[in-house]
Amino acid sequence: MSGVNYSERIPNNVGLSDDRRLKRALEHWQPKFLDWWKEMGPVETLNHDVYLRTAVSVEAGGWAHFDFVKMPDYRWGIFLEPREPERKIGFGAHKGEPAWQDVPGEYRGTLRRIIVTQGDTEPASVEQQRHLGLTCPSLYDLRNLFQVNVEEGRHLWAMVYLLHAHFGRDGREEAESLLVRRSGDRDNPRILGAFNEATPDWLSFFMFTFFTDRDGKFQLCALAESGFDPLARTCRFMLTEEAHHMFVGETGIRRVIQRTCEAMREHKTDDPAVLRALGVIDLPTVQRYLNFHFAVTLDLFGAETSSNAATFFTSGIKGRFQEEKLIDDHVLLGADYPILDVRDGKLVPGIAPAVNALNERLRDDFIRDTDAGMARWNRIVKGYGVGFEFRTPHKAFCRKIGAFAGLHVSPEGEAVSPEQWNARARQFLPSDEDRAYVHSLMGRVVEPGKFANWIAPPGKGIEGQPLEFEYVRFN
Repeated sequence: MSGVNYSERIPNNVGLSDDRRLKRALEHWQPKFLDWWKEMGPVETLNHDVYLRTAVSVEAGGWAHFDFVKMPDYRWGIFLEPREPERKIGFGAHKGEPAWQDVPGEYRGTLRRIIVTQGDTEPASVEQQRHLGLTCPSLYDLRNLFQVNVEEGRHLWAMVYLLHAHFGRDGREEAESLLVRRSGDRDNPRILGAFNEATPDWLSFFMFTFFTDRDGKFQLCALAESGFDPLARTCRFMLTEEAHHMFVGETGIRRVIQRTCEAMREHKTDDPAVLRALGVIDLPTVQRYLNFHFAVTLDLFGAETSSNAATFFTSGIKGRFQEEKLIDDHVLLGADYPILDVRDGKLVPGIAPAVNALNERLRDDFIRDTDAGMARWNRIVKGYGVGFEFRTPHKAFCRKIGAFAGLHVSPEGEAVSPEQWNARARQFLPSDEDRAYVHSLMGRVVEPGKFANWIAPPGKGIEGQPLEFEYVRFN
């Protein structure tokens, strides 16, 4: 790989061509990444020409270059937002000090762990989604799936760059491990639980990109405040691509809802059995899928109170969502934050030191953002005159991590007995029958301009192209 031209093959603004040590490290890592992509990336796609957006620079006109490309030849780049020479750390014990350009020795282990955990999510999602192309509802959706996949690959490159550039041998070893773990593997799983869940169908994919990539948005926003400037600058650029992933999820679910509402209005029915016979996904099933993915994603934020979160903040490593817009001392000495607690099996309001409740604060930010998306879906339903409303589940519903782990709480926030939960679980979460029905709809539609019966076409194509455009060319 010594013949790689780093200014052309790997677009970047980090001076790869001039850094011989980093260049050698990436020359060693890149072929292993490509081997991983061929083994665990989208199946049966190595020769497809896909109409993809490629980042070639950080300028407004450079990060969104569209053209046909084979995914193994995609130009995975390494981009950091331009450096602010006078940038200061905005929170914690180091508030007001110059941002770090190198890793402080006392925070080396903590920063490495954060970067590895974030980096591990990127290949994990590609692995979770690798079979979805075989059941795509349209070429438009297939192309969007592949765009998400290659951008997750680029986000992996971004984290690997930080490991190679700033953590020496330890960083190189961690970068190798990112290509060894496997989503859902019993012996060597991905680090976070949500990234070991299966994504077996397109409704699950849309839920994943709406909810789990939204968690990614909030985690990246918090890391974009970091006192470690290369990490902050990397995450800011990643956010420009994360927005597309959430767009895929939100509009995908909206189109599922729209198609179902069309069938409900045309056939004057809300009977799930009748709607299933018509080949669309009834709204209660969409709500149950929503409930599941919402709960799984909430666990990604961690426990309601966390000494690790306090350490990250106090050390200046990880801030809050839009830290600079918050009106307080940005140190949180003596400050409190409201949390929900459990006493005698019941949910009760509580209070915690704000610096320990940062996970909960970020989770609350996420929930507010989710509520806004839910409201947009409900406007679609209302516009069709359908008497159904999607609801965000309670934050204690079906949790596996934190104070509510093991507690049986309904989506409405009612603590119930195990017997009551078992009797009503099919109302709350997708059943085996629900999943089997959704799976039965997953035929493959690849004729340009055609869409599966269970999903409405989007309002417009990609980058000004018509819906009939051949977004993926099979070779």
